[in-house]
Amino acid sequence: MRMTLTALAFLSASATLAVAAPGPAQQAQLDTYATLAKAVDPAFAGFSAEHGKTLFLAKSTTGKPDTPSCTTCHTADPTKPGQTRAGKAIGPMAISMKADRYSIPAETEKWFGRNCDSVLGRACTPLEKGDFITFMVGQ
Repeated sequence: MRMTLTALAFLSASATLAVAAPGPAQQAQLDTYATLAKAVDPAFAGFSAEHGKTLFLAKSTTGKPDTPSCTTCHTADPTKPGQTRAGKAIGPMAISMKADRYSIPAETEKWFGRNCDSVLGRACTPLEKGDFITFMVGQ
């Protein structure tokens, strides 16, 4: 049986429209960050994967000089493993590669605390954390 070009186009378009969804644990984290973001900005309407991607890839001049970007240790491809400056392996950041990533609140906060301070020279906001996880959900 042969597929028509129309059927192939439909299947292709459907595949690109599929959006990854966070698991229950990641959704709980996102809900917490959304509540905090809404408290700061009542006009908050949701997280942005595009803003999360920008945060992940951006170079900062306000943090430590040897960690100007998340990609310094995590690589520009969140589906790939990274490495600390000391040579220790870091698992992929993408949820597609590590389904339980961002599922333990204390662990998530610990790493946001360390890495935001190192890269940005400050704590990440709840909006930035939610955007970042939203981006990683789709990776």
